[in-house]
Amino acid sequence: MADPRLEQLARVLVNYSTEIKPRDHVGVIASPLATPLVREIVRQVLRAGGYAYPLLGFDTYPGYFGFDDIFLTEANDDQLQHVSRIERMLRSEFEALIIVRSRENTRSLAGVDNERRAMRNRAHAELQAVFLERGSRRELKWCFTLFPTAALAQDADMSLEDYEKFVFGGMYVDKPDAAAHWRQRRDEQARLIEWLRGRKRIEVRGPNADLRLSVEGRTFVNCCGQVNMPDGEIFTGPVEDSAEGWVRFTYPAIASGVEVDGIELTFERGRVVKASASKNEGFLLSALDTDAGSRYLGEWAIGNNARINRFTKDILFDEKITGSFHMAVGSGYPETGSKNHSAIHWDMICDMRQGGQILVDGDLFYDSGKFTV
Repeated sequence: MADPRLEQLARVLVNYSTEIKPRDHVGVIASPLATPLVREIVRQVLRAGGYAYPLLGFDTYPGYFGFDDIFLTEANDDQLQHVSRIERMLRSEFEALIIVRSRENTRSLAGVDNERRAMRNRAHAELQAVFLERGSRRELKWCFTLFPTAALAQDADMSLEDYEKFVFGGMYVDKPDAAAHWRQRRDEQARLIEWLRGRKRIEVRGPNADLRLSVEGRTFVNCCGQVNMPDGEIFTGPVEDSAEGWVRFTYPAIASGVEVDGIELTFERGRVVKASASKNEGFLLSALDTDAGSRYLGEWAIGNNARINRFTKDILFDEKITGSFHMAVGSGYPETGSKNHSAIHWDMICDMRQGGQILVDGDLFYDSGKFTV
């Protein structure tokens, strides 16, 4: 008998998040560990009239199709820069893409040489831009989600059973109608975005930040379960040359299995001019030097999911921690008006619950982890 939470999640992903229509081509990317969820997704795609393409790799990681640790270790330069025809077809031609994170070993890429990783990312930059552009126009309806595994539970310092409750609770699929919750969240966040409409200047201040940036002419996006599941945030793309000041991120930032802790960034005219970390600083500096856009901000956001209240070392959940804001260096999302292009998009999170404030055009918008408007 299938877990009813998986049935609920599959229904939400297919009917709400990606809104599958008859004859939509739907790629479902996951590892075999997520087979119980993939079965339910395929079932719902078929009921919606779509064409399901389940692609079960091994330890699948976004941007790769299985055996990524072997590939990044063994491939020569030509192979590293080769873009999979399958991936090009999925991102350029399909109408929908559901990616299920379901890692067996969350540190399988930790020993990979940074330059080889950067070479791979740069080779995919053009396709990534196509992916983002099609997504912004809803020509490609995509959603990232997660299937709980023992490895992910260990990273979160939980038993698998407790982690499953946390995961499905954060998605609200433990409720009879999860889609109704996400529609309600959309309406609640729409009021915040309406208040922000036409505003120009953001100031973040507190024990871990003294940062100013411009959002003039930019659009805030309402994240309510359509491109991420779970969801719960509002975000925009700051004006590229506007960030001034510093921020110290209170949680580790994890990319490709590498955990970078104690990150502090200083900005001048939008660019990171100083960067340090207490752990894996070399990886941080290497990532920031990926390309011309990797030292500029592509995203600034506020987490807003009341059921996600702890750090789990998975960005899909952690960036939605209620009482936090996050920023991403690298590529921005076209729908915000961002003009920053990069082969990377790396989110970093700062807790605001201990006296942090956000002011918008001088008005207090957020205080100690709570909205004030």
